[in-house]
Parts: sequence; structure tokens; C-alpha cells
Amino acid sequence: MNIAHAMATASLSVLLGACTSAPINVSPLPPAKYQVLGKAEAKHCGSLGAMATAYYFIPMGLNARVESAYQEAVASVPGATALINVSISEDWSWWFVGTSRCTKISGDAIKEAT
Repeated sequence: MNIAHAMATASLSVLLGACTSAPINVSPLPPAKYQVLGKAEAKHCGSLGAMATAYYFIPMGLNARVESAYQEAVASVPGATALINVSISEDWSWWFVGTSRCTKISGDAIKEAT
């Protein structure tokens, strides 16, 4: 392999590389006995930005948006400790120097029954 080929391969690898985050468990397993308290819902957003519309690469609050939305949804129902029947939806919008990515979590709020 010549130097030009090695440089091209290295450059392509850097350009195609992406940011990653650790996988998360959105909703823990429910307890054996629980009481449904009602519907819960929350939305949390993050952004990608970099001052050029074709090259958004600076993450701002992206990694925590699912966990934050889940915690806000649980907190929206007094006494709730978890959610079941969780659904996740995501939308995005463009703004001048980046994009906003919003995650909405909804489900049934529960608490452990005694």
C-alpha cells in the first residue's frame, strides 16, 4: 500500500467517523405489583451546530435528551416512580447555525403497590 492510499484511507475514516454515546435503558422493568397513576409525557431537546448548514457536528445536549425527557415525564405525575408502555418520538427543526433534535417520551406513570 502506498502512502497516498494510506492517507486517503485515514482521511476517509476521519471524515466518516461519528460521535457516539453509551446505550441507555429508557425504562426499567416494572415492579411485580404496581399501581397506574395516569398518563405522563415530556419533551427534551438538544442541538447540532457548527455555523455552516452542510456541516453540523458540534453536539449540544444531544446525549442526555432521552434520559432527561424520561425523568421529566416521571416527575410530571405526583408519586410516580417509573413509566410503562413507553413510546418515544423524535422530531427535528433547522435553525440558522444548526438543527434542534427533540425527543418526546410518553407512557403510563406507575408506583410500586404494597
